[in-house]
Amino acid sequence: MIEILFGESEAGAMRAAKNKVVIGTVSGPVSVWMAGKKTPPQKPFGGWIEGTSAEVICLGFMMDIGNIREPMESAYRGELIYSMYAQDQWVQDEGTKNALKETVSFYADELRRLKNYLEEGEAVRIWYCDAPYSRCGFYSLCQMLMGYENEISAVKLPEYVVRDKTIISYHSWNEVSAEEFAGFLPYEKPLSAEEIRMYAMLWGSLVEENSPLRAVVGGRVLSVPEDFYDFLIWKWLGNVPVKQGRVIGNILGRTQLGVGDWWYAGRIEYYIEQGKILVVEDSENKYGRMICSRGRS
Repeated sequence: MIEILFGESEAGAMRAAKNKVVIGTVSGPVSVWMAGKKTPPQKPFGGWIEGTSAEVICLGFMMDIGNIREPMESAYRGELIYSMYAQDQWVQDEGTKNALKETVSFYADELRRLKNYLEEGEAVRIWYCDAPYSRCGFYSLCQMLMGYENEISAVKLPEYVVRDKTIISYHSWNEVSAEEFAGFLPYEKPLSAEEIRMYAMLWGSLVEENSPLRAVVGGRVLSVPEDFYDFLIWKWLGNVPVKQGRVIGNILGRTQLGVGDWWYAGRIEYYIEQGKILVVEDSENKYGRMICSRGRS
């Protein structure tokens, strides 16, 4: 079974979930070998997912941002992803920059791997959630899957689960650890050709609109302007200088919209260039610089 996810962190957890060596057991594994480390599970153990890590595909193309009339694997999308990741929030040497560029090409290789698996008739399981990057990835993938007759299923992350009389809420698969993934398999459902066509049509409408940004609003994916999330920056940035990292941290911690820190960092950079945000104290690490609203200090 080929597992498809739309974020690097969640794909890494899935690779671990499908590539384990149990070192010892009591009422479950007490330690496992994952990515070269011996680590005890820290969360409820849901079992392991059958298969190998080679069956995990990461399509981290960030399809919620930018021009979506260009193909996923286009040079445009590669440059866009690189620009989001390489915003110098940390001092970067040439090796780091090259590694980021390799990450971009990695996603294109992953797409080619997926197409090869599809041509071979492999069954596919898609793990998606309501975070914009994931829903948009899912819809765009369905458009591609219309040309295949493989067995297709999907696992949508539930809004919450109940464990031992405790309600645990999730906002994206990034919050799910390797040992938890199998516990979500009961949510798997097959995708019919009609459902795949419906999601593909929804993506087609978004492509036609081709806005700079897509957001999930009221359970629907909508085309929105580039400044859609900017009110959150102004909510946490005022006349008192504060570290950029704290502003972004407050946004991420309080909103849980499934939008990465790099997006807000890019928007802050835009407003610095526009003169609407002042850099009071600069830093090589952009997240460490002190900023405030212009004209309010």
